[in-house]
Amino acid sequence: MSLPPAEPIAATRTPPSTLADSERPTVLVVDDTPENLQLMNGLLREHWRVRLANNGETALQLAVHQPLPDLVLLDVMMPGIDGYAVCRRLKADPLTRHIPVIFLTARDQDEDQQLGFSCGCVDYITKPISPPLVMARVSTHIALKRANDRLADNNRTLQVELERRTDEVQRVQDVTIMAMASLAETRDNETGMHLRRTQNYVKRLAQRLATDSRYAEELSEEVIEQLFKSAPLHDIGKVGIPDGILLKPGRLTPQEFQIMKDHPVLGDRILASAERRLESPSTFLRFAREIARHHHENWDGSGYPDGLAGEAIPLSARLMAVADVYDALISKRCYKSAFDHDQACAFILQASGSKFDPTIVDAFRALMADFAAIAARYRDSNPVPFDQI
Repeated sequence: MSLPPAEPIAATRTPPSTLADSERPTVLVVDDTPENLQLMNGLLREHWRVRLANNGETALQLAVHQPLPDLVLLDVMMPGIDGYAVCRRLKADPLTRHIPVIFLTARDQDEDQQLGFSCGCVDYITKPISPPLVMARVSTHIALKRANDRLADNNRTLQVELERRTDEVQRVQDVTIMAMASLAETRDNETGMHLRRTQNYVKRLAQRLATDSRYAEELSEEVIEQLFKSAPLHDIGKVGIPDGILLKPGRLTPQEFQIMKDHPVLGDRILASAERRLESPSTFLRFAREIARHHHENWDGSGYPDGLAGEAIPLSARLMAVADVYDALISKRCYKSAFDHDQACAFILQASGSKFDPTIVDAFRALMADFAAIAARYRDSNPVPFDQI
């Protein structure tokens, strides 16, 4: 069956249009009757590019041809795949679901129209057609399609820009947090690598604990990421400890140790002050405050500053306690030599149920090799550039 010339077959004459041919909207006309295709081609081609299909299969093939049609005029009664089935398949395909479909058919009963709209069409024109009505409906729906396309393009552009700016803000925040935390660490003769190691220990412990059904809901991926980012602030309170105590190479006197024990409370106050400046609560700062204030609490209640015991100690702080002590043990300080990995692990395991949460120690037991790998990757003699800390 021969078809009148149309897209993708070149039209027989150049349509009078102010738009370049490649910029003109495209209408796909689907009808099994050659006379109807010829009629619609003659009616539409002066204003739009026209593609013609004389059956449903051809229509589905031409519908995905680039550039995609801006509108489909679709007959219902066709051999093989009827118009309703074609419309359903167009709407089921992510590539074509946004192309508006107008049914152009002799079926004019209410139930026919209802079925057409239920398939996803935007309009329903009955035959015999009124050319002015067809032109008006086609013009309206193509204009709506083009407006929706522009809106979608603008939304995508805005989304990309929003994601870029959000990522930039997040990176600035991360670097600022690490810079703040480093103020305390550098005063304590510690390094940014200590911050990097401990936050990775905390993350691995949390990930391991999240496999336990008791903690799966509490330790979501988002929460674990917040713990990872807030962990470096655990000793921010040390900025308030006098140098004579903080940098003392020997053992602290009881009075000096009491002052040193103030740093968790000072850290909590610093972070609470920042939190008050926000208009809404911050999950990040909540975890940072928990970790700063309570990472020296002991499972048996013998820690400080509040003497909390067991699960009264926030989970974030219980995780940090294991991470911080392990790293302190394997690190050389002016007042102590470094333990090796096995010695540090033995200490952690032995302190289960007294200093540390037994469940977290069990997680640590399964991750000892991971801890060693993190310590090796971020060792003090192998510094990472500051913007990667």
